[in-house]
Amino acid sequence: MVVIRLSRGGSKGRPFFNIVVADKRVRRDGRFIERVGFYNPTAVEGEEGLRIAQDRVTYWKGVGAQASPTVERLLAQAAAKAA
Repeated sequence: MVVIRLSRGGSKGRPFFNIVVADKRVRRDGRFIERVGFYNPTAVEGEEGLRIAQDRVTYWKGVGAQASPTVERLLAQAAAKAA
């Protein structure tokens, strides 16, 4: 099964997450199929904290990928910001 989830990067105390499409059986920070965005929870004013390629997410959901609850929340946040 293919999932859309967060993959952690950054250093200790300064997290940074890539939003990736990956096989469910692969570990969290392991191999992925495609990177569709990023999320920076520690972004300060003036920095971009969230970017999602909405067209690629729509494609992957169309072919059966399931988004994690956190990614669903981020997708809703990005849609609200865009509208």
